Amino acid sequence: MRNLLGATLTLALLAVTPAVAESTVISPNGSRPSAKGPAQTFTGSVTVDPLYAANEHTTSSGGHVTFEPGARSAWHTHPAGQVLIVTSGTGWVQEEGGQKREIKPGDVIWTPPGVKHWHGATATTGVGHIAITNMLDGKNVDWLEHVTDEQYR
Repeated sequence: MRNLLGATLTLALLAVTPAVAESTVISPNGSRPSAKGPAQTFTGSVTVDPLYAANEHTTSSGGHVTFEPGARSAWHTHPAGQVLIVTSGTGWVQEEGGQKREIKPGDVIWTPPGVKHWHGATATTGVGHIAITNMLDGKNVDWLEHVTDEQYR
């Protein structure tokens, strides 16, 4: 019975696969325009390089975000959580009510849904990370107030 169920599921997945992905899509480096992080959601010099957007086949989106020294996000939450993968430099991440925690290349940070936090560069060192979020009810982030200089120090 288990073998029959497994075979049935496999055939069902094979039947659906062509409709889900018709072919591999390559988005060449440099083909996605960079954007300056908006002052409403960031402090300091931040560059956002989009990697991919949510679409009919995936609810996740990703971007590479580069923070110059002293730059940081505003406080925010994610309705479906967030993964950060640090690619360069040294930065900080902090949950509301918690201590700043140092992040370095190769670190992977998981922030659960609804946890108020911020992340960015240290005062003297820039940081880059890949940010991956999922959409929930059409939204992947809820931006809140800016991190004050006092909170940042």
